Amino acid sequence: MPIESESWFSLDWFQAAVFSNFEYQHPFFLYLLPLIPLFFIVRWLVGLRSKQKLPIAFPKSAIKQSPITYLRLIPNLLIAIVSALLLLALSRPQKSDEQVEQWSEGIDIMLVIDISESMRIEDFRPNRLQAAKDVARDFIAGRMQDRIGLVVFSGDAYSLSPLTTDYDLLYKFIEDIDFSLIESRGTAIGSALAVATNRMRDAEEGEEGPERQGEASRVMVLLSDGDNTAGNLDPITAAELAHAYDIKIYSIAIGKEGKVPFGKDFFGNTRYVENSLDETTLREIAKIGEGQFYRVSNKEALEEVFRMIDEYEKAEIKETRYKDTTDFYWIYLSWAIGFFLLWLILKSTFVSNVLTD
Repeated sequence: MPIESESWFSLDWFQAAVFSNFEYQHPFFLYLLPLIPLFFIVRWLVGLRSKQKLPIAFPKSAIKQSPITYLRLIPNLLIAIVSALLLLALSRPQKSDEQVEQWSEGIDIMLVIDISESMRIEDFRPNRLQAAKDVARDFIAGRMQDRIGLVVFSGDAYSLSPLTTDYDLLYKFIEDIDFSLIESRGTAIGSALAVATNRMRDAEEGEEGPERQGEASRVMVLLSDGDNTAGNLDPITAAELAHAYDIKIYSIAIGKEGKVPFGKDFFGNTRYVENSLDETTLREIAKIGEGQFYRVSNKEALEEVFRMIDEYEKAEIKETRYKDTTDFYWIYLSWAIGFFLLWLILKSTFVSNVLTD
């Protein structure tokens, strides 16, 4: 049975486990408890020095110590107990039952990842695509209550996952990303932006995930290592379309300039190819989308970019707290009053007048 259901005169209120479960609003008074026995010790020492003594000679056989003389200590003991109970009551023991309701305005994030053949280049270890997958997985792990979707593209664009808060499902989709998902070769950046925009436009608010308050922010993260060489839609036009739906675009150009490792030759030696990237289109996409453009040449730089995007695009989490506090000081105050009344009764009886001489 819970201690809260016990009567105030139950001794269970003095269990150590009960005291340890309390919260004390004014714990300062608990630090005064050691002063109670100190006060009575000092009082006894002062009384011992100031008490008048009359020397009288008794034979040793006539000196007897009666147990009844210890009854004189009862009033002092009661006052000490009353003082301790009053300090305990003043410390305001209580228990709180706090409930927290959290909700988020939410952010919709679409990751748009290039899986063209050039993403096999090994200037990132083990290659550009695997590095992008690792960083995307870490990025998703750092989000909370945000809907995230996946679009992959090479010569064509393919929606791999709709906006969802099922992050375990997203991890599985990321693991399945491979160069064989799309047969057509090339880099269709414009088509990828259009597919991602359609996915975000068609997603109904609250379709998945926790309840959202107001309209969700929309963010697109485009990661590519090449120029637009395929697709029927110009990337600039696609970016303007995304901007018309209030979608912010971050574009990331991945890869080093110059000679980069790309597979093995017939003899098993590392083969190098010349790599170049025109940043103009990706910069313009980010500018139209009112986001940021980043150029990264290694995995650490890519991780840092995603960390920055993660900081920029934090959902505003609001919470409402309900706190129900129950006080228990009155229980110990009731005990103090009871012991005080007992002290008043005993003070007027023989207990206070037992001779100790």
